[in-house]
Amino acid sequence: MKLGFGLYRHMLDREHYRFARQCGATHLVIHMVDYFNKGGEATDQPITGGRGGGWGHAGDPNRLWTIDELAAVQKEAAAEGLEIYAIENFDPAHWHDVLLAGPLRDQQLENLRKLIRSMGELGIPCMGYNFSLAGVYGRVGGNIARGGAAGVGMDGVVDNEPMLDGMVWNMTFDATAKGTVERTRISSDELWRRLAYFLDALLPTAEKAGVMLAAHPDDPPVERLRDTPRLVNRPERYQQLIDLNPSPANGLEFCLGTLAEMPESGMDVYEATRRFARQQRIGYVHFRNVRGRVPHYQEVFIDEGDIDMRRIVDILADANFQGVLIPDHAPQMSCAAPWHAGMAFTMGYMKSLLDSRAR
Repeated sequence: MKLGFGLYRHMLDREHYRFARQCGATHLVIHMVDYFNKGGEATDQPITGGRGGGWGHAGDPNRLWTIDELAAVQKEAAAEGLEIYAIENFDPAHWHDVLLAGPLRDQQLENLRKLIRSMGELGIPCMGYNFSLAGVYGRVGGNIARGGAAGVGMDGVVDNEPMLDGMVWNMTFDATAKGTVERTRISSDELWRRLAYFLDALLPTAEKAGVMLAAHPDDPPVERLRDTPRLVNRPERYQQLIDLNPSPANGLEFCLGTLAEMPESGMDVYEATRRFARQQRIGYVHFRNVRGRVPHYQEVFIDEGDIDMRRIVDILADANFQGVLIPDHAPQMSCAAPWHAGMAFTMGYMKSLLDSRAR
């Protein structure tokens, strides 16, 4: 297993690379798109959303990420001793009609194939994605972790305020769009059909390029959000996703916190980790701990939640998992650099777990 670090687009710079390396990371999972707070500023804080909340505007639909752009980021990271393991999340501007089954779907899929080929040429082995209409929405913030550290969670309210026209994934891709909201008010079966179309279109290219497509589960894992269906809101639905297409490039972005938040079912987070690691379907792991389940849960420090994180590492090691673990949504600590402190604490804990297993 490898210790990694996730960075948003506005953090792809020397200062953040060095911070990641100082924390012990050898690999990066990078976002090529930013998320924004309500003031319109790029943020490194966990996004909360309620009525009227959002993540800002999507990017430029005519500006795809080029191989030269990706190579430049790769070179800058390598200069600081870091290897890019994955890109996480397509820009909604580049695939909104894939999610909506709109008129630009096939054109956008071809553009995604170009991106995957570029990743293969550069040796970036994993592309994380979240096949979701509403994205992450409805979480609330508060001083919920140990010692009053700031974190996010759900307080029992599932907000089903309908989506707006020109919006997917909690981001606006076209403020002038009309009629797209009807493409979000669909059945669960229809969303699964759209996912199958996406996988069938991209997996042959991904497999040839040596790139795994890794699916994130729904966060929060409710049945419907903003009057849209959800896909992977139970651990066993990860198996349903894998069974849609047998390609070895059909994989999972394995978010431990989201899995633990899910309602009780026939498979807990430990059995899910064991099953999918043995199938060699896990691209990389979001290492996060939580307390509680939907619709009442809190994202807490890595050592105080319901998940036995050492047990997770042991299960992964026993299955010979060779991928990357990254911290995810660490609570913000009470100091001059709350995000840095929270991430450093989490990374130290993770590094200790990996080092003790290696002895």
